[in-house]
Amino acid sequence: MKASAVRVGSFEPGSREWNAVRSMGLGGSEIAAVMNMSPYESTFSLWNRKRGLIAAAPSNDAMRRGHRLESVVAEWFAEQHPEYRVRRTGMWANRQRPWQLATPDRMLTGLAERSLLKVKTAADLFEWGRRGTDEVPDYVRCQVMWQLDTLGLNRAHVAVLTTNLEFREYLVEWNLTEAETLRAAAREFLDSVDRGVRPEIDEHAATHRAVRELHPEIDDTEVEIEAGLAEQYRAAVADHKRAEAVKLRATSEVLDALGRHRRALVDGESVAIRVPGRNGAAPSLRPSPMQAGAA
Repeated sequence: MKASAVRVGSFEPGSREWNAVRSMGLGGSEIAAVMNMSPYESTFSLWNRKRGLIAAAPSNDAMRRGHRLESVVAEWFAEQHPEYRVRRTGMWANRQRPWQLATPDRMLTGLAERSLLKVKTAADLFEWGRRGTDEVPDYVRCQVMWQLDTLGLNRAHVAVLTTNLEFREYLVEWNLTEAETLRAAAREFLDSVDRGVRPEIDEHAATHRAVRELHPEIDDTEVEIEAGLAEQYRAAVADHKRAEAVKLRATSEVLDALGRHRRALVDGESVAIRVPGRNGAAPSLRPSPMQAGAA
C-alpha cells in the first residue's frame, strides 16, 4: 500500500483541518456526489463548496447516527474476523494522483493481504442484496471503489447495521474499469472547479439548499427572468398542487381501509403503516420503503 498512497494525517470529520485537506481533492463521499449517486450531496452543491461559495456540508441525522455507531459495528466485525487486525488509519492521498483522497473507516491487516472496512447503518434494506455479495447501494460501491483505488487495495469488506439491529457483511472487489471511470469524472469535475464552469441545476435536494445559500441577502429590487423559466415554474407549482391533492386523497382512503389496524399489505408486502401522532394528535400514515423491482 505504501507504494500507492501516502498518509496525510488524522482529522476529525467535519473539522476545519479535515475540510482544508479535502478542499484540495476528492474523498470517497465526494466522488459519489460527482457521479450523481450521493443521497446527501449533489454535483452542484459540491462544486459550490469547492469554490468556497457556500459553507461545508452540515451533518444530518443519518451521518450523526453512523458516526456514533461506527465503533460498535467495527468491533462486531473484529469479533467475527479474528484473522484480521482491525485499526483506524486516518486520511490518505494517492501518490500519483494527490487529489485522490481516502479515509477508510478501518484498515484490515491479514496474513496474506491488506484490505479495508467500510461501516454503514441502513434505515432500510431495499438497496442491499444478499449477504456476502457485492450487492450494495450504488453510492456505497462508488465510495468503496474510490478508497480501494486510492490506497491500491483489492478488497473491501462492508459491514452494515440495520434498523432491526441485524449485522450484515458484503464484499467489494477493486475493478479497473470502474476505477478509471471514477478517476476521469473526478479530474473533469476538479478542472471545472478550477475554470469556474458551474454544473447545471438539477432536482437534488442538496442543489436546492445550495442555491438558497448562495444568496442569503434579499435586496428590495426586481429582475426580469426568461418567459420559459417562468412558465416552467408555474407549471411545476400547479403539478405539485395536483399531486399533493391526489396523495392526500389516497392517504385518506388507505387510513380509512386500515381502521384500527397498524400496517397495510399487498400480497404480503408492506405498503404503509399507521404511526402515533405527537402530543396526543391523531395517528398519521407513513409509506413503507419500496422494494427493488416494485412498480
